[in-house]
Amino acid sequence: MFTDSHCHLSFPELRAQLPDILDAMSQAQVDRALCICTTLEEFEDVYSLARDHDHLWSTVGVHPDSDEVQEPMLEDLLERAARPRVVGIGETGLDYYRLGDRTVADMEWQRERFRVHIRAARQTALPLVIHTRSASDDTVAILREEGGFASDTTAGLAPAKGVFHCFTESMSVARAALDLGFFISFSGILTFRTAADLREVAAYVPLDRTLIETDSPYLAPVPYRGKTNTPAYVPWVAKQVAELKGLSVEAVAEATSRNFEQLFDHVIAAPSTQKSSSNT
Repeated sequence: MFTDSHCHLSFPELRAQLPDILDAMSQAQVDRALCICTTLEEFEDVYSLARDHDHLWSTVGVHPDSDEVQEPMLEDLLERAARPRVVGIGETGLDYYRLGDRTVADMEWQRERFRVHIRAARQTALPLVIHTRSASDDTVAILREEGGFASDTTAGLAPAKGVFHCFTESMSVARAALDLGFFISFSGILTFRTAADLREVAAYVPLDRTLIETDSPYLAPVPYRGKTNTPAYVPWVAKQVAELKGLSVEAVAEATSRNFEQLFDHVIAAPSTQKSSSNT
């Protein structure tokens, strides 16, 4: 019924409880989850989740806020993206929120890393999972420049596609993302009392371009705010979207799961069972 389009089950606080988390997903009718990679060092752990469980999938990428890790080369991303059950490139993007003593000019390494991910996404035809925080202008500008939306010297490659995950930006950024053909994913933040502006954005975004996620272990929705988040809580995000759009939760679950399959088109339809199966 429900699909969590973005979670971090490889993080220690969740991996240690994996059997309980998978059982809770089943009880909550969460049929699938996409496990997101944030470093190359982490990739094998993320990939093993997708390899060993038929309702989990994997991405490959290096988070923009990870600065003391192996820097991804194009070949690194392409090799890992070719594996079965890897269905996206990212988490990637830009994050200027924690500049500290640095300036925006100092973050050129982030911008170049983002460009590498966009090139990998276009070469593999896999969608990008975009993270942007305090950097939306540069995020959109680089997507437009590298994504193949206008004049393009990269012959034979389709424009980039993907999702702006855990969206917290303005209405104008949402419009820009939609204009580029991207999906927008909402997390538990949508349920927070202080998120009135974000709820306006969610009401505006067409249902056929909407995804839902937990970003677990972070950002548990109300009524679980402050607790460790898990994919089992994604129905609460669907409930908030349903209220904003005057729809049933079931309609939002169906639409967002269908959107997930459309975007991550290497994903098969939701399995009829939540039992894990090992391919090793």
